Order: sequence, then structure tokens, then C-alpha cells
Amino acid sequence: MRRFRSVYRSEQRPAAPNLLHRHFHADRADRLWAGDTTFIPTREGWLYLAVLIDLYSRRVVGWAMGQRMNQALANDALTMAIQHRQPKVGLIHHSDRGVLYGSASYQAILHHHGMIQSQSRKGDCYDNAVVESFFASLKNELTWHCRFKTRDEAKAAVFDYIEVFYNRQRLHETLDYVSPVRYEGRVVA
Repeated sequence: MRRFRSVYRSEQRPAAPNLLHRHFHADRADRLWAGDTTFIPTREGWLYLAVLIDLYSRRVVGWAMGQRMNQALANDALTMAIQHRQPKVGLIHHSDRGVLYGSASYQAILHHHGMIQSQSRKGDCYDNAVVESFFASLKNELTWHCRFKTRDEAKAAVFDYIEVFYNRQRLHETLDYVSPVRYEGRVVA
């Protein structure tokens, strides 16, 4: 029996250094973002999800969903985060070494907004543990219990999970048991 091996080549550049070294804490919002992609099963086929999480508050600051895991998916999540948060120059953007995050178009967006790229070591999911933890929560609390008929049905559920529940209501041990939105709203004395 032959094994299928997928090879996806692009204009990807060499990996960026790992600037976080599993230090997933920031002293304020919009200094460190981490991103990745996952998939959600539906009867129509996969729904792909790309997210960016602010490591200060664990808030999902950018996301995109689509029928294909392509460059537009990752770029759209990054663009959403930039438009909503308008980060200052010098933000560190951490991801795995996936082709979507090393592409010329993604690099151009990062460069245009003065972001510094950091990437995980090869094959080490613990180097991007905050995003992996978010995906585990999403799947444990939502998608593993649902059988979505369509991608649109899944999109609506994921939207509600991120924007209504996760960012605004879900309590996080790391944040002293408050939601990401509430944590960001705290005033430091």
C-alpha cells in the first residue's frame, strides 16, 4: 500500500527565530499575538479557521473562516486583527512554521505594519501552546458535540463561540478567572 504524501511549496522564506521560547505572557495588550489554523468537520466538508490571539488577555483579536485552507484565510485573520486593534510598530507575531505564515503576502502585511515575526521550532506544538489550547477549548466545548450540516451552520456557531462566549464570558484561570474582554478592561493602579 502506497502512502500519500502532500507537498506544498511556495515562495516561503526560511523560518523566523523563536522569540517567545514558550513565554506566553505580555505586560499589555497588542504586544504579542499568536496565530494558527484548524479545521471543523461538516457534512459539506471541512470548515477552516484561522485565529490570532493576544497573549496579554487571551482574546481572539482576529479570525477568518473558509472552505479552503489557503493564503487568503491567514491573511484575512491578520487583516481583521490589525483593523480592529491597530497595534503599534514592534508587535511580535508568533506562529508555527506553516507555509501560510511564511508566504510573501503574509510577510508583506507583517512588514507593512512593523510587526516582528517569531516562529515555533519545527514540529513542536508546545511552542504555540496558547493557540493550541484555544483550539482544544473550541473543540471540547463546541464542535465535538455538534454535527454541522453545512459550513454556514458551523460558521455561525464558531462566530458565537468566539465573539459571544469565549471573548466575553468564558473565565480563564490564567486571567484570575475573568473573561478576556473583562481582563483588558481592568485599570492598572
